[in-house]
Amino acid sequence: MAKPTGDPALIKQINTSIVLECILQYAPLSRAAIAQKTGLNKATVSSLVQDLIDRQLVLEVGAGASSGGRKPVMLMFNSRAGFAIGIDVGVNYLRSILTDLDGTMLQQLHHPVIDCRHDAVITAISECIDQFKQQAPDSPYGIIGIGVGVPGIVNEEGTVVFAPNMGWSQVELKHALEKLYQLPVMIDNEANAGALGEHIYGAGRPYRDQIYVSAGIGIGTGIVLHNKLYKGSSGFSGELGHLSIQFDGRSCSCGNQGCWELYASEHALLEAGAAYGYHDIHAMLQAAEQNKPHMRELFHDIGTYLGIGIANIANIFNPEAVIIGNRMSLAAEWIRPAIEQAVSQRTLRFHHKRLLIQFAELGEQSAVRGAAYYAIEAFWTEVKSGH
Repeated sequence: MAKPTGDPALIKQINTSIVLECILQYAPLSRAAIAQKTGLNKATVSSLVQDLIDRQLVLEVGAGASSGGRKPVMLMFNSRAGFAIGIDVGVNYLRSILTDLDGTMLQQLHHPVIDCRHDAVITAISECIDQFKQQAPDSPYGIIGIGVGVPGIVNEEGTVVFAPNMGWSQVELKHALEKLYQLPVMIDNEANAGALGEHIYGAGRPYRDQIYVSAGIGIGTGIVLHNKLYKGSSGFSGELGHLSIQFDGRSCSCGNQGCWELYASEHALLEAGAAYGYHDIHAMLQAAEQNKPHMRELFHDIGTYLGIGIANIANIFNPEAVIIGNRMSLAAEWIRPAIEQAVSQRTLRFHHKRLLIQFAELGEQSAVRGAAYYAIEAFWTEVKSGH
């Protein structure tokens, strides 16, 4: 009986994936270096690299250093083979970017959201996409996909099941955008996108276990454990903004009482600031810089409430770092001392000992960068699978 053999097409697909992953991770490097790192023989590497060059996914970028003999030809992946679009949908803003396949931001748009009904928001999203499609440079693969972060619960089909601060329920956002553009569309919770953005491009790069706190109009959290987004059994994890921190507290739009986001979000800050005639976070930051004591106190109170929630997170997850992003990261200077004080007082010392509290390196762009990365990651997955 003949011995079973591997399907040659499948073997080629697996080896192509190995070679491409090596180039993505270590470039610039030579064919010989790829063979050394992967254990594949040089002839196989040469053939697979040529195939990737022919598909315009890999470029030869000149000669490298030689240890004797002919200088090796160095390889890079072609970051301009295509472009990704990232969208961050906020309750009161819409941020969108165009990036290359390296995640480098090439263009960005930012619009206030006046009407947050889903039809109006989808129209605003499509206007951004249309503009990027017109402006994107020529490339072999064009726009390779669209990633969208939304402030709500998203299921595996890309439907926004519930976004209380937007008034959305069962909005089939992925289906709507794919129908409009015939492109791959990835939809996720905005805080997950922010966690991914910081993990890949920002302050979260050094950490395997981290929690990203998206403090905007509401509060969401993205959980990265062992370098992977933790999504929970149904994909709905991270709704820590709806942890109860006041057992008999105010009613929340989610149906709960005393939710963390009612006391520690940008919305909570704006509600408190309205009593002093402030209706914009930038005006409130300016007042704090002018040493107006009532505004310093408001930021201190918000920082304390943020710290209370972060202490709960630290006691549950024991992360290496908690990264605070979205709009409240603009107030880092004024809220950090209160956050650190509350965390120090309320976190078990075993958890607090090595906990780092940081603010998002990408500022307000964590989620939109992460959203674009969803599209990039999906493209490379398709390429590695032989499509």
